[in-house]
Amino acid sequence: MPPDAALAVAPLAPAPAATPASGVLLRRILSLAAPTFAVALLQSAGMLAETWLAARQGTAALAGWAVVLPFALLIQMMSAGAMGGGVVGAIARALGANRRDEAAALVAHALVIALAAGLAFTVLLAGFPRTIFGLVGGAAAAEAAATYAILLFGLGAIPAWLANTLASVLRGGGRHALSARVMVVTGLAYPPLAWALMEPLGMGLSGAGLAMALTQAAAAGVQGWVVMRGGAGFTPRLLVPLRAELFARILRVGLVASALATVANLATILVTARIAAHGPAAVAAYGVSARLEFLMIPIAFGVGSALTALVGRAVGAGDWATARRTAWTGGLLAFGVTGLVGLFVTLFPGATARAFASDAEVVAIATTALSIIGPAMPVFGAGMAFYFASLGAGRVRWLVVAGLSRIALAVGGGWLLAEALGFGLPGQFLAVALGIAAYGVFTASAVRPGVWPGAAR
Repeated sequence: MPPDAALAVAPLAPAPAATPASGVLLRRILSLAAPTFAVALLQSAGMLAETWLAARQGTAALAGWAVVLPFALLIQMMSAGAMGGGVVGAIARALGANRRDEAAALVAHALVIALAAGLAFTVLLAGFPRTIFGLVGGAAAAEAAATYAILLFGLGAIPAWLANTLASVLRGGGRHALSARVMVVTGLAYPPLAWALMEPLGMGLSGAGLAMALTQAAAAGVQGWVVMRGGAGFTPRLLVPLRAELFARILRVGLVASALATVANLATILVTARIAAHGPAAVAAYGVSARLEFLMIPIAFGVGSALTALVGRAVGAGDWATARRTAWTGGLLAFGVTGLVGLFVTLFPGATARAFASDAEVVAIATTALSIIGPAMPVFGAGMAFYFASLGAGRVRWLVVAGLSRIALAVGGGWLLAEALGFGLPGQFLAVALGIAAYGVFTASAVRPGVWPGAAR
C-alpha cells in the first residue's frame, strides 16, 4: 500500500491543544489574583499596624509579641496556605475532572479537618503559654505574651481555621473575588479594633489577641453563610458519610504542606531561641525583621491562591504543560511584586526599623537584620508562589527539600557563622537570608518536566 493510502485509511490522532501563551496565562492569573491580592495588601497593612501597636507597648511587650509571632503565622500558613491549599487543589481537581458530587462532599471533610486542627492549637497554645513561649524567648517574654496568647489562640484558633478553610472552598471553585470580599471587611476592622482594645480600653498587648479572635469569628460566620448558599459554584453536602479517600484527597497534600509550614516557622522559632541569649531587645528586633520577612507570604499568596486553582484545574484535565507554564508565569510575577518591598527594605533599613520601634538598641539591631535579609525577600516571595502552585499540582516532594534546606541554613548555618566563626548577630542574620533564598531556589527548581510530568511544548 502506498504511503498516501496508509495515511488516508489510518485514523488521525487529535493534535494536542496548544499551551496558552504566557500573556494569556498572566491575564488568567491576574483576573483570579486581583481580589485575593487586594486582601493580601490589606492583611499586610494589618500586620504592619500590629507590629507598630505592639512596639508602642514597650520593648518587653514587643518581645512577648515576637515569641508568639511564629505560632500566629503558623495558623495562617497552615489553614490558608497549606491545608487550605490541599482543599483548593482537591476541589479544583474534582471540578476540573467534572466530579461535582465529590467537590460537594469534600467540604464536610475539610471542615472536620479544620475543627480538629483548630482545637489542637487551642489546647496547646492557650493551655500552656508560659511553658511553650518560655522555651522560645525566656521567662520575661513568655510572661508578657501569656494573656495575649490565651485570647489569641483560646478564642481565635478554631474560628481562624474555619474562616480560612471556607475561603479555600470558594477559591477551589474559582470564586476568589467572593472570598476576598469577606476578608476585606474583616481585614479593615482589625487594626482599629486592635488599637481601641489595646490603648483606649487599656488591654495592652492582649487587646490585639482579642481583636484578632473577634474578626476571625466574624469572617468564619460570613464565609460559612456564603459557601452554604452555593457561593463556590456548587452546593456543599455536609451530611455525608465520612470517607477515607476524600480525607486523603486533601491530606495527601495538606499534611505535607502543613509539615513544611511547621518547618518554616520552626526555623523562625529556633532562630528566636538562639537570639534570646542576646536579650529582649534582640528578640524584639528580630521580631520586626521576621514580620517583614513573613510579609512576603500574604503578598505571594495573592498570586499563589490563583496558581493553586489554575494549576489544579490544568492537572485535573491532564494538561501538565499548561500547569508548568502557569506556575512560572505566576512565580515571576510574585518575584516582581515582592521585589519592590525587598528593594525598599534593603535601601532604607534604618527608616524601616524606626517605623516599628523607638528603643535605640532595638532599632540598631533591626536595621542590621533588615539590611542583610532584605535582598533575599523577593526570592522567598517567588518561592512561596511556586509553593502554592505545587499544592495545586499535588507535587510536594521538592517542597520538603526546600523546607529542610531553609531550616538547616538558618539554624545550623547561623550557629556556624555566629558562633563558630564569630560573626555574632550579623552572621545569624546572614544565615536567615541564605535560608529563605535557598527555599525560593529549590521550590522553583521543582517546576520542571522531570517533576511535573508531561511532554514540554
